[in-house]
Amino acid sequence: MKNNYRRSLALTFTFALFLTYNSPFFSQNLPLKAISGTITDADGPLSGVNVLVKNTARGSISDLEGRYSVKASANDTLVFTYVGYKTQEVSVGSLSGSLSGSRSLSRSGSGSLSRSGSGSNGDIVFNVVMEVDAQALDAVVINAGYYKVSDREKTGSIARVTAAEIGNQPINNPLEALQGRLSGVNIVTTSGVPGAGLRVRIRGQNSIMGANEPLYIIDGIPFDSQSLSSHFASGGIIPRGNASPISAINPETIESIEVLKDADVTAIYGSRGANGVVLITTKQGKTGQTKYTIGSSTGIAHITQKREMLTTEQYLEMRREAFLNDGIAEYPEYAYDINGTWDQDRNTDWEEMLIGHTANTKKIEGSVSGGRDNTKFYINGMYQNETSVFPGNFNYDRITVNSNLHHSDREERISLDINAGYSLEDNDLPGSDPSYNATYLPPNAPALYDEEGNINWADGTWNNPIAQFENKYKSKAKTLFSSLGLAYRPWPEVEVKINSGYGASSLFDRVIAPHTAFNPAWGMTSANSMLTTNEGNKTYWILEPQLNWKRSWDNMALNVLLGSTFQKQEFNQYGLYGIGFPTNDFITNLSAATTILVNNELNTQYNTQSWFARINYEFKEKLFLNITGRRDGSSRFGSGNKYGNFGALGGAYVFSDDLGVPWLSYGKLRASYGITGNDQIGDYQYLRTFTITEHSYNGNIGLQPARLYNPEFKWEENRKGEVALEIGLLKNTILLTTAYYNNFSTNQLINYSLPTTTGFNVILTNLDAEVQNRGWEFDLSTFQFQTENFKWSSSLNLSFPKNKLLAFPDLENSTYANKFVIGQPLDIVKLYMLKGVNAETGLFEFEDFNNDGELTAKDDRQYIADLSPKYFGGINNSLRYRKWQLDVFFQWVKKKGYNQYRLTEPSGTMANQPVTSLDRWQQPGDVATMQRYTTGADPEAYMAYYRFTQSSGIISDASFIRLKTLSLAYNLSGIGRAPNSCRIFLTGQNLLTFTKFEGGDPEQADGYLPPLTRLSFGFQLNL
Repeated sequence: MKNNYRRSLALTFTFALFLTYNSPFFSQNLPLKAISGTITDADGPLSGVNVLVKNTARGSISDLEGRYSVKASANDTLVFTYVGYKTQEVSVGSLSGSLSGSRSLSRSGSGSLSRSGSGSNGDIVFNVVMEVDAQALDAVVINAGYYKVSDREKTGSIARVTAAEIGNQPINNPLEALQGRLSGVNIVTTSGVPGAGLRVRIRGQNSIMGANEPLYIIDGIPFDSQSLSSHFASGGIIPRGNASPISAINPETIESIEVLKDADVTAIYGSRGANGVVLITTKQGKTGQTKYTIGSSTGIAHITQKREMLTTEQYLEMRREAFLNDGIAEYPEYAYDINGTWDQDRNTDWEEMLIGHTANTKKIEGSVSGGRDNTKFYINGMYQNETSVFPGNFNYDRITVNSNLHHSDREERISLDINAGYSLEDNDLPGSDPSYNATYLPPNAPALYDEEGNINWADGTWNNPIAQFENKYKSKAKTLFSSLGLAYRPWPEVEVKINSGYGASSLFDRVIAPHTAFNPAWGMTSANSMLTTNEGNKTYWILEPQLNWKRSWDNMALNVLLGSTFQKQEFNQYGLYGIGFPTNDFITNLSAATTILVNNELNTQYNTQSWFARINYEFKEKLFLNITGRRDGSSRFGSGNKYGNFGALGGAYVFSDDLGVPWLSYGKLRASYGITGNDQIGDYQYLRTFTITEHSYNGNIGLQPARLYNPEFKWEENRKGEVALEIGLLKNTILLTTAYYNNFSTNQLINYSLPTTTGFNVILTNLDAEVQNRGWEFDLSTFQFQTENFKWSSSLNLSFPKNKLLAFPDLENSTYANKFVIGQPLDIVKLYMLKGVNAETGLFEFEDFNNDGELTAKDDRQYIADLSPKYFGGINNSLRYRKWQLDVFFQWVKKKGYNQYRLTEPSGTMANQPVTSLDRWQQPGDVATMQRYTTGADPEAYMAYYRFTQSSGIISDASFIRLKTLSLAYNLSGIGRAPNSCRIFLTGQNLLTFTKFEGGDPEQADGYLPPLTRLSFGFQLNL
């Protein structure tokens, strides 16, 4: 597999270099002149301006210093476009005359154009000053997957994050760049360790049991986000063993990320787009002089905030009171914290000791790009190293290489696009997350090391948490993704295209647990040492032939797209568990184990075959109609239900042109409705399958049924509707989009309970359950100030989602009765209702809903805690003064969450507690929030506390406002030769969090590392 990766990568680069430097089009003496110069606005150089030779594919984009270069003939016209600025056109012939005297240049727009002269070979230096014109919304080109569309013409809901916003964030996973920045897109960090996954929900949770993750597309090719790891290996350090494959993508190579939300833009993806689509477009080469970029950064990271726990003095007071309450006068031998065995003057901040270290990050990156005439190329390489906040030598290393090549013939009838990316990830982490121990260890527990520097077991009186780091998790991941697009234009109105892609991913991870990680008092040896391994591999290929026809008339235009998809994916996973080794020196060698067991073994295939179509109609550039359809075939369903039909209708009307209101610069009303499906239920679920029994019979391996045959179940169905209003005020210095969506998910795939007499607990089947997701979304962009030296712009998004279970047949008699409630969101928990602390008994009291005098989980856990967000959003401010650039972004979420008491033992046991536990009952008549202390010897107090951890008492307001990103940059120009430049930057992530939540970070998953605060300082040199 390794050789295949290297061979594929080598061939890609060799082919790219061959075409770049040996193309026959380079050697031809074409009648073209090189035109170059600088593009500026009132504030200075303007980067990212599109320079296009009209009616051709030749063009360029200005760099950080506003430089551009393009070749054109005397009959050509240059078009300069940039978002928010007026389009400018100039005839090349008007630039080719004498240099003497002033000239009147033909152009559209009102920006300034200037000649600076020409070289001896006839090349022209031509400078441009762009003028702000936010009405030019048709210059905003958005990637919609199978097609591109301008912001003015789009009929669907598409949110976008650009390379500039991504580059301002010191992140590892590209999905982190989307947090809080896009309306309707809720992303939650599951852990602060490198490689951990993120929970992504686009307009809520659609499926009750199936996956709700969106579809990821990289440069037109689907990228499976399924983790190759296993909870057997990585579950101790990464929540649910969900190691994110998306972390293989270098954020610095991304040009933009578009998120498709409504049916109009997702229905063309059929079942794959049921939960939304995330389009990742990598950077491309630009025509012009070869450019080199070298960048480096270094930074630090640490936990966002710690929990406030009891000091030793407070802790010992709690313990003494607990023994007194339980009527125990003499401290038992095992109460080492209070009976004098441990130093009662020690006071250790265990969070600082175990998860409070500072992680260091280093990154170096370089790229080369350029091209001539019809060939452009881009190559990028990056190396990154990051240590951890844990004590010990833990590292995350990542190497990525990305390349792409575009080539077309002189007439631009044939074009070729090749993209390839390869990454290596090496992740060393503790075998399990120490965050729980860091929170609840007694503050006067012994020192970690003795005087000789050895692990201190204090005569076997405690389980030293530093020994936990003897358990080590290690993973090695390799990811290859590539695509090839070939297009042929036999006539200007017709394009025949084929997109293809191939990808391969592999991950090997293991966790070792030597006997030295356990208390020596237990008498363990290397015969008790353990090794768990997991190996996952995934390969896929896709082929998509397409036919596109477009035609324009005086008042209308028509664009028709036809295509089909053929895709195959193979996934296999193999996990082993070994115990007992001669010595720990052999612990990484599974064959040395005395006992080897199979944890999991899986080998699956997934095939799809689909056809899709899109018809787009435009009338007078103000009325737009979009019709899409797709017929999907999936191997995950039986023969009678393999195919599903999906489609959508979207329309938009730009009404501002007809109203003629001076202050209304832009106004558009759009709406869409459509149906998508969902087949994310796993492979072979409809087949009757068997598993191998643990015991043989007469020396033969036995099989037993694992799943019932059910060919009748079929696709889940999502019906999505949306209506939106887009307006621009005061020459589009204020842009506001208001959208309302209403989605219904039906035909839910559910594990339905069966009578035990059938021999099976459940069967996967469709149920007439229905889930609704509706809500409001607001997006606001403003340009407050724009002068010669100062520019201030801002953007804000706000989402009000609402998820509801509308129907679930016979829910009260199903196994889901304690999990779901009709009329409530899916993300709820049913808990006891805490009434408070009884002033006489000092114990927690709970609501007895059925008034039978007993508390039972079935009848009395009726308190409903909704953990879904009520609203979320973010606001970004971007300020530019001369060569300084400052970006400040705040994220906010309104929600409830589990607080610091969820995983605690009763206050008074041998475990630290939050400081809020000091408000406890001590004598009859006391009004307190916490019950009386107990060592655990009082069964009534213990049971009351156990119910408390399953009650409304563990739910708190987890809302927060977070300074998510802060970026300060300074652009130096004229480094060495005049065209060179250097950008120096300081960026920060998760810098400040404002919250009333008392359980640490409001996004923290219990028992796992919270998100990290990151600071990074670096430079980017452009040559």
